Amino acid sequence: MNDRVTIPIWAIGSFLVLMNTTMFNVSLPSIITALQIDAGLGSWIVSGYSIVFALSTIIFSRLSDSLPIRKLLTVGLSILGASSIIGYMADSFAVILLARLLQACGAGAVPGLGMILASRYVPVERRGKAITILASGSILAFGLGPVIGGAITQMMGYHGLFLIICLVFVLIPILWRLLPREATRELHFDFIGALLTVVATASLLLALTQLSFLYLFIGIAASVLNVRHLRQKEKPFIYPALLMHTGYRKLVMIAFFAFILNMSNLFLMPLVLSQVFHQSAAAIGLTIFPGAMLSSILIPFIGRMIDRYGNFRFLLGAHLVFMASILAMTVLLPLSPYVILFAYMLFAPSLSTVTSTISNEVSQILPKDMIGAGMGLLQLVQFLGGSFAVALCGLLLAWEKELPLQISYQAIYFLLFLVLVGAFVTVLRYRKTRNVQTLHA
Repeated sequence: MNDRVTIPIWAIGSFLVLMNTTMFNVSLPSIITALQIDAGLGSWIVSGYSIVFALSTIIFSRLSDSLPIRKLLTVGLSILGASSIIGYMADSFAVILLARLLQACGAGAVPGLGMILASRYVPVERRGKAITILASGSILAFGLGPVIGGAITQMMGYHGLFLIICLVFVLIPILWRLLPREATRELHFDFIGALLTVVATASLLLALTQLSFLYLFIGIAASVLNVRHLRQKEKPFIYPALLMHTGYRKLVMIAFFAFILNMSNLFLMPLVLSQVFHQSAAAIGLTIFPGAMLSSILIPFIGRMIDRYGNFRFLLGAHLVFMASILAMTVLLPLSPYVILFAYMLFAPSLSTVTSTISNEVSQILPKDMIGAGMGLLQLVQFLGGSFAVALCGLLLAWEKELPLQISYQAIYFLLFLVLVGAFVTVLRYRKTRNVQTLHA
């Protein structure tokens, strides 16, 4: 496989998939108005997608242990493209929601399989650069998604958001030709474990977003059953050996913290710019855009430096820059929208660095036969962290509605700073266990 060609093209797919996650945030008010539904119901177009996307990611990653990556990717992109056509033609909320959930089912093939591809087929001396290129596509999508989503909604209506995702059809024959031809191995897929994981995860997320004790009970019950199942199954959906690996556990926790910060920030910044500084949707997108663009420019250079000097010093340095960014938002938020612009220019490259170094480190501490499971679980935890974070931010804003807007947002950013302190401590603790414990399949 020519990774110098394949990885950048895969990054385009990552860009489209992650942009599909953020574009609909901007168009949600238009969808709610057009379909005459309430905001709570309309929010499922975004939150439902996030839940299914997180679960789909680990399922595709686990299937890659037995099935060729290029076949799995073809299935995923085909589902994503076909469901986008359905969404483009839909005029009812039920069909649009169905289209979004199907989109998420297919989109989950891209992030996890991309990291597995880089881990399997890119030499160690170039792997850091390859992983950062994949990460740059995702980070750029987070920044450009609101800009492109707002422009498309303005020109074509929300149906146009579905149409642009059909571009994934172009990638299928290109990547089919470029990806390595892998042999199909005997399928050992734990369907019961996968089902219990899906039920437990979805129920716990619903319990949080809906404040439902019923969903909480279902989630806890499914989790207990899943733990018992993992102990009895020879090749379970989630390998217990992964959770017993001290270094891997700490990396997963760091990734969880990182996506709490990322998705919370992407959720809060537009609200602050809109409600505090009264910016339009277009102006909000342009304020966020420079940080995402700077990240995409810097990340290839950072990738080369990671390959040369190793992961840890960049993981540590990125968290220090994280702290400067979140501290600026906490203290200086009410002064000017330019505070958000410059803080995100620090934040976005740091996030790319953290996600890249963690994925690269995981690919080095796990044996090859565990990389699929390890990367899948890592991706699942990242997106679940983001989903939980957005739900909690929404609840905190509702609880703080009596406070002045600036104080309310500053309080949440202070809580995020405390989360970041926890992440920094975990990074320091990881240093002590790094390269000490090895995992045996």
